[in-house]
Amino acid sequence: MRLMLSFLAVLTAASGLAELNAADMPNVVIVITDDQGYGDLSCHGNPILKTPNIDKLHSESVRLLDYHVAPTCSPTRAAFLTGHWTNRTGVWHTIMGRSMLRENEVTMGQIFKDAGYSTGMFGKWHLGDNFPFRPEDRGFDEVMRHGGGGVGQTPDFWDNAYFDGSYFHNSKPEAVKGFCTDVWFDYAKKFIKSQKKAGKPFLTYIATNAPHGPMHAPPSFSKPYEKLGVGTANFFGMIANIDRNVGLLRSFLDDEGLTDNTIFIFTTDNGTSSGANVFNAGMRGRKGSEYDGGHRVPFFVYWPKGDLSGGRDVKPITAYVDVVPTLIDMCNVAAPKGVKFDGTSIKSLLHGVEEETWPDRILVTDSQRVKDPIKWRKSAVMTSRWRLNNGKELYDMSSDPGQETNVATAHPKVVKRLTKFYDDWWTELLPTFKQDVGIHLGADGGNPATLTCHDWITTGSTPWNQSHVRMAQNSKAVTGFWNVNVVADGNYEVRIRRWPVETGAAIDAELAPGANVPGATPYRAKPGKPVPAVRATLTIGDETWKSDRIKSGDVETVFNVSLKAGKTRLSSLFFTADGTQYGGYYAYVKLLK
Repeated sequence: MRLMLSFLAVLTAASGLAELNAADMPNVVIVITDDQGYGDLSCHGNPILKTPNIDKLHSESVRLLDYHVAPTCSPTRAAFLTGHWTNRTGVWHTIMGRSMLRENEVTMGQIFKDAGYSTGMFGKWHLGDNFPFRPEDRGFDEVMRHGGGGVGQTPDFWDNAYFDGSYFHNSKPEAVKGFCTDVWFDYAKKFIKSQKKAGKPFLTYIATNAPHGPMHAPPSFSKPYEKLGVGTANFFGMIANIDRNVGLLRSFLDDEGLTDNTIFIFTTDNGTSSGANVFNAGMRGRKGSEYDGGHRVPFFVYWPKGDLSGGRDVKPITAYVDVVPTLIDMCNVAAPKGVKFDGTSIKSLLHGVEEETWPDRILVTDSQRVKDPIKWRKSAVMTSRWRLNNGKELYDMSSDPGQETNVATAHPKVVKRLTKFYDDWWTELLPTFKQDVGIHLGADGGNPATLTCHDWITTGSTPWNQSHVRMAQNSKAVTGFWNVNVVADGNYEVRIRRWPVETGAAIDAELAPGANVPGATPYRAKPGKPVPAVRATLTIGDETWKSDRIKSGDVETVFNVSLKAGKTRLSSLFFTADGTQYGGYYAYVKLLK
């Protein structure tokens, strides 16, 4: 049977003609939450937060005790979906064009689609909002997502704030009702039901933006924690809501008769953002940290038909780069041709085989969050026993899991071994850092292209959420450029706007604050500042065009330019009568055919 399944998978990948039997191929459901740390679960000892449904999953699953990701959002997702070190993929930040997954990377979605699976992605993508970086461009058949790294961030539909709003359903904005997490799970269940009816195996990737800030939760979920203050109460409330949705999803799979042959994974993308002051499972650090509290997270996998159940712990160190090769192995699908994974299949570990003889692996994670990577910056070189942090601090996790005592001087051979691994790793990746990712202009799959200031490359302050856009800071540091890839020679229309097109607002319009929602103050509550622009510039490569005809009430300024194919840079500026400059926050670029 195993050989037959492998043959079918390869045949499907090659021809796309083979019909796969959903009863034979395991389905995959992945739930990955945002900013929820190892300690943000009652099954891991949290004394206040209650997560009964995830606790039940924990009790029934195989659990990775020493599983590591990146300390922040986009980098984890890049490695999790490709099996490559995040710095290799071009994704080492969450903004500044460094959150877009390089075109040459093959995602989990594409691998499973090529193997005959239907693939769905719901929630947070955070690996690019333009062609060819969107999930629908990277192998996912059905997509329902917000823009950017969270609801209300700059690339998201204007004025979204966790409740109601509009999200991008297969590239098109679609109005919804309800809390964002409920929306992702509801659309995922509709997708699963449709694939069951069609008789197709499915990969369902549910990536919640919760419990990432701003802190908003349905009041019934935050109320039990209200004494902790608005921030923590809504952080825990979002997790409690996720817990309810996990329980409902598992009941749905039971009712549909899909549980037995569905690989169900629950994990998170980095350490806690807001729960460490309550409980951090004895770890040092939180989101963004190079210490374990920044990147050691939960990972539970449950698959009754595959003998992954019963509640068992896996002790050796593992990481996000292992997920894709492991799922390929477990599902007997073909690996992408020409791709060498940085991770390895841990299928045998999950089944309790080879744990005692498993190699003493070395893994690396870091938190760059800069324009270009810096060697040793906020880094961790890890084995099951050791952590070398920032190239200087060594911790023995067997006796010091809280990373309190630096023992580097007592173990020079360990430091030397881990340093050599990191040096070789860095040397291998270093040439790839110069491979700038460019938003495609004029491509059939993305014409027109929408560019937002979330992806400006700048050494200053990036307006990554809609409150920043509303504030309209005018410092020269709050400007930047986009890396773009003009895919075809031709005449292009470039529309530069102060406000996104869905607002219909003029450049010099003042926007009223948006309505509040439960919890913290939403991004949209900031008044929208007018920009009384009288002229604008557009710069592409070495050429600059000027527009001196902006009048009060104009919603945009339009440039018609002739461009040659190739990679280049694009930027724009608005100027007021007194010479004050503002970045052109939004650019809509269309190849005229």
